[in-house]
Amino acid sequence: MTQQQKPLIGIVIGSTREGRFGEKPAQWIHDLAKQRTDLAFELVDLRDHPLPFFNEAGAPAWGPVKNEAAQRWQAKLATFDGLVIVTPEYNHGPSAVLKNAIDWAYKEFVRKPVGFVGYGGVGAARAIEQLRLVAVEMQMAPVRNAVHIGMVEFLGIWQQGKSFDDFPHLAQAATGMLDDLAWWTKALKTAREAA
Repeated sequence: MTQQQKPLIGIVIGSTREGRFGEKPAQWIHDLAKQRTDLAFELVDLRDHPLPFFNEAGAPAWGPVKNEAAQRWQAKLATFDGLVIVTPEYNHGPSAVLKNAIDWAYKEFVRKPVGFVGYGGVGAARAIEQLRLVAVEMQMAPVRNAVHIGMVEFLGIWQQGKSFDDFPHLAQAATGMLDDLAWWTKALKTAREAA
């Protein structure tokens, strides 16, 4: 299977803050994922898609948006067969910039799988649970397995000179998530193409 034929998965960095940690887990999951032979992967940085707060008269589910930055964001999302969202947890939820980016699209998400890598308090479990609910509303298929980078791992990597290799359970979790994502990507891509 050539690189062109492989389903393409976008890995979205869900924070734009100065000094953010999100680049580290995004690069880590990208490096792990690139070792697979069944899928292709591309990093997507929300910093490259500066979107205003959603303010259109109608939702993207019901018609096209007028904002040009949002149109570029939608065009990028349309190239993917699935997503991995790398999310922080702010106040028991995902970042506002990530939720806003999701709100600016709709049909580009429909019937595609999504996996999650979360970091922060309790491994961003609460943010991921909220994102799973949003994903279902966008007609995405959130996979069961996720990667939760808890506070010990987060602080170890961010501030104590440790690496992801020091926490092998994270790679094990990533393998489970990526295996789920691969299965759902193939199943849903086949179904979308047959429809």
